[in-house]
Amino acid sequence: MKILGLLLSLIVTLAFAGPGSAQSLLEEFLPQQTASELMPGADGFGAIRPDLPVAPVLDGGETVAWAFVTSDFVGTTGYSGKPIHSMVVVDNDAKVVSVRLLKHSEPIVLIGIPEAKVRALVEGYAGLDLVAAARSGGTSHELDIISGATVTVMVIDDSIVRSGLRVARDLGLGGLAPDVEAGPQFVLNPDAEPATSWTEMEGDGTVRRLVLSVGEVNEAFATHPDDRAATRPLAEPPETTFIDMAATLVSVPQIGSALLNEGDFRNLQAQLGEGQHAIAVMGQGLYSFKGSGYVRGGIFDRIVLIQDDISVRFRDRDHVRLNGIAPEDAPDYNETDLFRIPADSGFDPTRPFRIQLLVQRAVGPVERVYQAFDLGYQVPNRYLTQVEQPAPPPEAAAPADTAAPVAAAVADRTEAQGQAALWQRIWDAKQVEIAILIGMLAVLTGAFFFMGQVTRNERHFYIFRMAFLTVTLVWLGWYAQAQLSVLNVLALFNSLMTGFSWQAFLLDPLVFILWFAVAAALIFWGRGAYCGWLCPFGALQELTNQIGRKLGIPQWTVPWALHERLWPVKYIIFLGLFGVSLAGVEQAERLAEVEPFKTAIILNFVRAWPFVAYAVALLVAGLFVERFFCRYMCPLGAALAIPARIRMFDWLKRYKECGNPCQTCANECPVQSIHPTGEINPNECIDCLHCQVLYRSETKCPVVIKKIKRRDALAASTPPILGKPPAGHPNAARTSNA
Repeated sequence: MKILGLLLSLIVTLAFAGPGSAQSLLEEFLPQQTASELMPGADGFGAIRPDLPVAPVLDGGETVAWAFVTSDFVGTTGYSGKPIHSMVVVDNDAKVVSVRLLKHSEPIVLIGIPEAKVRALVEGYAGLDLVAAARSGGTSHELDIISGATVTVMVIDDSIVRSGLRVARDLGLGGLAPDVEAGPQFVLNPDAEPATSWTEMEGDGTVRRLVLSVGEVNEAFATHPDDRAATRPLAEPPETTFIDMAATLVSVPQIGSALLNEGDFRNLQAQLGEGQHAIAVMGQGLYSFKGSGYVRGGIFDRIVLIQDDISVRFRDRDHVRLNGIAPEDAPDYNETDLFRIPADSGFDPTRPFRIQLLVQRAVGPVERVYQAFDLGYQVPNRYLTQVEQPAPPPEAAAPADTAAPVAAAVADRTEAQGQAALWQRIWDAKQVEIAILIGMLAVLTGAFFFMGQVTRNERHFYIFRMAFLTVTLVWLGWYAQAQLSVLNVLALFNSLMTGFSWQAFLLDPLVFILWFAVAAALIFWGRGAYCGWLCPFGALQELTNQIGRKLGIPQWTVPWALHERLWPVKYIIFLGLFGVSLAGVEQAERLAEVEPFKTAIILNFVRAWPFVAYAVALLVAGLFVERFFCRYMCPLGAALAIPARIRMFDWLKRYKECGNPCQTCANECPVQSIHPTGEINPNECIDCLHCQVLYRSETKCPVVIKKIKRRDALAASTPPILGKPPAGHPNAARTSNA
């Protein structure tokens, strides 16, 4: 009862935990830095400003630059779903002095890209002129893409430029200042008349097009700084259309209703939240504006929206494929897509913006160079209406010395609201995946509650189990990538110690739902509900073992004395990882590679050969000893087994003869979780329900066979009932069956 009380206390703590500490990341990372390494000649740091998370860099007591962490100002979520933190130093002329990569969880180093190469790229931002970046919308510098790490590089670039501009404007560096809107102000006109045809939309600028021929693209790459780009021109005729790309702002109701099909327009209106906007991008030709290289959870790396110093890169959750476009006289575009612009981006639909197209060209086996082309856009005046802004009275004007802190506070609040809404947008985008997962959990729950009926027929149950494990591996693992890890457990404990925040755990809805399902299952059934049915790597082991059996691979039974001494190994591994995580989660993350989940499930074996060899070796061992890794090495299984001891019910039925004298279940248990004395070890049981199939088997279970023989003998010795044929009569069997 004490353990149950502790669990309930933990659940209550999680349910009512507030947001994490408001401490800035600069306070965490600044003590780890040396001023002279960030800026030659500097001798220290001043106090962090109370109104802005920046620290002065001092030289002889004089402020010569400012240091800050990118994540304090802008969202920096990378490919991994976790932030990328960088320290940036900007001088009083708004030029970047130095940049240091502080912390990241990107998988780039796992696919053959040295981390030193990424760190060198980050440090290469020294010298970036933020004044020029402000004028160009953040595109004044050459974006140095690392092949294989495009998404990571784009996130780093975006975070350095955007946060640098925020700091430069708030501090007034290089003559920059917070944007002050001047001149006529406009809002969208709700009474505007929509266009009636594609020709009209293209004529008045409602739709803008960027048309590039093969010859124009070849000419652009001929002047590229990398000489190799000119040596690999496109072979098609120069007049061939390389790309015909059109774009328009469909969140303007009159534009959306005229361009989109009725169903798409209705869906758009339902999906756009307050402050959100959307563009439609259409294309045809040799080159795709979205490509096929982006992945689930990734970024479209060929287009970016730029407005002043704002840049918006679109993730797959911001993307919706359109069912064509409505105007009959429109070109025959084979790509028609919609991209949502987040509310926290700072985008203003009444001001000009541009869509920048990044064209790539291979210059080596894995190397590419890039050339940018712009499609400019401005909402036509017909959709706008001017509003008069009366001048504020003198007494209402904010004092000059408080304008920057107020602007910073507003910007920080906007960024925080954007981060808070991020998980909600992710959940909205994954409604189908969430529904499928809930369906899987419902089916599994039903199978456990009605295990007597489910396990009655051995063949039918085997087909059901293999089908469920296949869905777990292919859909839940390789497609949805909802593979739990011991790192999730360590991250939870770390979060509870350092400041719990729901947002970090809500960013992956499938993993979040799985963990809640696991928590409930621990109370009812123990760890087996996940380990035996919902773990993708566990499913991979069992399915490959079953294939091996069909191919005649011999199965090795580990002697009980050795087996009993091997299963504690996984608990030792878990406790070791837990102890290391108390000192630093980063080191625990490296050691957690003892789990092959990332290699086999998340990265689909596309990884450096030592990791692949390790995962394959475990699978090969599992061909001979079923679920070898689960039995002896899995730290996640150990982590789940510890709280699983509080389970409230014993669902698995046993006979008093089990273990003495019968050893059928113990001999056939796939993971040897049944003691020779007949007891089931709940810490090792994966709830595969094979023992329940044997419990009802009329051909394998001695107890059931004995009962059947006794029943048959009793029936044979009982005198016939009036009207019932005697034993041995031809109709006796038919009557008995009836």
